[in-house]
Amino acid sequence: MEKLSKPQFDKRIFWDINFDNLDVDKRANFVIERVFDRGDVEDIRTCRRYYGDLKVTKVLMNAKFLSEHTLQFVSALFDLPISEFRCYKQRQLTPTLFPY
Repeated sequence: MEKLSKPQFDKRIFWDINFDNLDVDKRANFVIERVFDRGDVEDIRTCRRYYGDLKVTKVLMNAKFLSEHTLQFVSALFDLPISEFRCYKQRQLTPTLFPY
């Protein structure tokens, strides 16, 4: 299997950490969640090419938190029911009075 070079994401996604020292393989879950939550279309495409859709969907399905927009987007992108996402199930356990 060919080893892909380190993906080039916009550093604004990782504004709060030292991106040059980030190991994108060891911290794959963090990188995938962050890219889908804060990245643009090209960042998401790069993420999918580097990690593959199988890993990306597995990570996002098991994420503890995704914003409502990200959750809707990922559900539509991969044609997965929202009710199967871990973060959705957790939200249902502690609903807010006015979720807006």
